[in-house]
Amino acid sequence: MRITGFRLGLLRIPLRTPFKTAIRTVTAIEDVVLCLETDTGHFGYGEAPPTVAITGDSLESILKALHEVIAPALIGRECADIDGNCRIIQSCAVKNTSAKAAAEIAVYDLAAQLAGLPLYRFLGGGTPELATDLTISVNDTATMLADCEAALQRGFTALKIKVGKSPETDIARLAALHARVNGRARLRIDANQGWTVEQTLQVMQALEAQTGAFELLEQPVPASDIQGLQTIKSAGLLTPLMADESAFNLEQVERLLALKAVDIINIKLMKTAGLSQAIAIAETCYKQGTPCLMGCMLEGAISASAAAHLAVAKAHAITMIDLDGPSLGQFNPIDCNAVFDEAVIRLSDRAGLGITSLTHVTWLD
Repeated sequence: MRITGFRLGLLRIPLRTPFKTAIRTVTAIEDVVLCLETDTGHFGYGEAPPTVAITGDSLESILKALHEVIAPALIGRECADIDGNCRIIQSCAVKNTSAKAAAEIAVYDLAAQLAGLPLYRFLGGGTPELATDLTISVNDTATMLADCEAALQRGFTALKIKVGKSPETDIARLAALHARVNGRARLRIDANQGWTVEQTLQVMQALEAQTGAFELLEQPVPASDIQGLQTIKSAGLLTPLMADESAFNLEQVERLLALKAVDIINIKLMKTAGLSQAIAIAETCYKQGTPCLMGCMLEGAISASAAAHLAVAKAHAITMIDLDGPSLGQFNPIDCNAVFDEAVIRLSDRAGLGITSLTHVTWLD
């Protein structure tokens, strides 16, 4: 099975409610979709969202990288040579992590199809079911309380709370949310680089005095402030500290682990430039006894499915799941072998990503 061509498209899915963090507000999932074509009539799919504020990648830059550089470099390649195909993807351009992730997802999809295996089994196997959290966007307290109640009614038992826009009010907001859901759901705090070190310690020490520990605190300070993460980690907070934007690639993760700067690593395919580096990060963290969370950007079911397959195959290292992108949309237009049933993600045994149809994609050729 050889790759003979490719197509690019745009996918748009309106969100149930606006997605608000300390750094951006989004009203729809808008992704680039890559379809790799083969001489046997098989198709491999990948997907990438624009997250300019995080990865630096826009819709335009993702399309340009895939159309002009990455996808053409794969033409004529054997689908079975997954290592070689990933090396080509990673070496043919610098940066462009989202475009590379879309391409790696597609070549892994094809390799697993060729092997006749669902992707999670191609990657090593595992129990094909996961439980994900749901993101609660930063808003006024009353709205966030209502959003938490709605999430609980939908069956979610872990909630990721977006804060960081106003540290002076975050203590009262988080305390109110904790009081409302305590005993019904675990709470994860995501400040999205919105606090300073001093603000982080002030907020968390005051908050923990009222509520005790939260499940985790995600990336409170800017991505480049590794010393700040070290300071927070050494302050003796009850809540484990997780790196997100500070942990794009294996080199950065190894540095964080060597410095003992965090307790948890957030793996996202759009940061790691695909599955190959994500696998390396998961195994490195496992060897050093650092748990991982499998996360996602605001993305659809193609890339979220690939992340779910990886999380199942590497469950020994990936112990928490934040793959709620498809659950945030008003609908899921992608029929694949991952079923996103509110808090539960179930994988079937259709080969590869098992994509049989996708709608709401505007193909560009």
